[in-house]
Amino acid sequence: MYWISKAIHRFIRFKRRVAIVLAVVGPGIITLVADNDAGGISTYAVTGSKYGFNLLWIFIFLIPAAYFIQEMTVRLGAVTKRGHAEAIFDSFGPFWGWFSLFDLAIVNWLTLITEYIGMIAAMELFAIPPIITFVLVTLLLIGITVTGSYWTFEKITLLFCGFNLVYIPAALWAMKLPDAPGWDQVLKGFYAPSFPGGFSGDLIFFIMANIGTTITGWQIFFQQSAVVDKGLETHDVNFGRIDTLVGAILTGVVAIFIIITTAAAFHYHNPPIVISDAKQTAEALVPLFPYGRGELAKRLFAIGLFDAGFLGALCISLTTSWSVGEVFGWAHSLNRKVKEAPWFYFIYIFGLVSAGAITLIPGAPLIIITMFVQVIAVTLLPSALIFLGFLLNDKELMGQYTNTRLQNFVNWSIIIIIFIMATIFALTVLFPEMFNVSPGAGL
Repeated sequence: MYWISKAIHRFIRFKRRVAIVLAVVGPGIITLVADNDAGGISTYAVTGSKYGFNLLWIFIFLIPAAYFIQEMTVRLGAVTKRGHAEAIFDSFGPFWGWFSLFDLAIVNWLTLITEYIGMIAAMELFAIPPIITFVLVTLLLIGITVTGSYWTFEKITLLFCGFNLVYIPAALWAMKLPDAPGWDQVLKGFYAPSFPGGFSGDLIFFIMANIGTTITGWQIFFQQSAVVDKGLETHDVNFGRIDTLVGAILTGVVAIFIIITTAAAFHYHNPPIVISDAKQTAEALVPLFPYGRGELAKRLFAIGLFDAGFLGALCISLTTSWSVGEVFGWAHSLNRKVKEAPWFYFIYIFGLVSAGAITLIPGAPLIIITMFVQVIAVTLLPSALIFLGFLLNDKELMGQYTNTRLQNFVNWSIIIIIFIMATIFALTVLFPEMFNVSPGAGL
């Protein structure tokens, strides 16, 4: 009887812990999975087609880097009960506060345009006109947030996160194509990459593009605000870390499988197939797969592209609304009804409508916008990381939740590496001839 009683006690304790984890998870998974947005899908797809498996080693660095950066937002949000924009204003003053907010708002709005570009391109693969996609998507994005409940928003968003996994079967099918190499070559991409052309400007560009699309500034603002809106306390920090770790692994795994898909299907195809974006990727897959699987692979890729753009649009627009509300002192919570937080929802809706409408303008310079987003994004990320590092070392602010020496070493190493790489990336975009980068290499 004693062993039965002990087993029941352990089961109840385990069940309680699982319930707590399920109650706490959300901000980390949503933030990191949403970072595989429409622009990210295109970046990974083109990376695989151009370099095969030879850039997979980047994710050995990117997955832990994404975790360490976002884990700091969990502690900062749980301890201070403030969003990142408000924390910067309070700790560094109005100048740096306005700099961060303005930078965030501009790059978020431009990135929203790229998310709509991705969603419209995905739906065109199902013969749905752009105007229909714009209207229906915008209404759905608004509907998810105006329920007056963070819990509802989070559960719906987590459901959409699951669609990111559609790239896994696509990769498994691609690896069975006649020209595809074996899985041993995939593994070599992690520990023994090969670059016949040497360390060229194009290679630098693609390394920076993969880093820039996996680790972004808006993630820091979004997850910290989500932690606050969800109401996580300091005793939830360990569960928040688990949530963030799962999110980091998921976003890395999805990116890896996208690269595997396009590498196996296009890079190792005889002759190699050149692609430039995710929509072209989906269309190019059709003739490669036998037994009608090509059409299915195309649809899976299109669904994944739409889902990526949808999650990105949802989270990025909310990031701006949360941050502006924090700074101006407006009600800024998904737990508030529209009448209780009108400016919060107005900014959210205005961002969606205005960004989406740009994609409907005939002859709009969408490629230039995409490139401009990449340049602006790298100016936000290093500053956001530096502010985050300083905040986590403020003992008066963080108390026992300040960074340890090991955390500081890891986190500041990441900040320095990202800063150097982001600077090089910006230079390759602004001065491609200096680095011998092919025009449009990053698209």
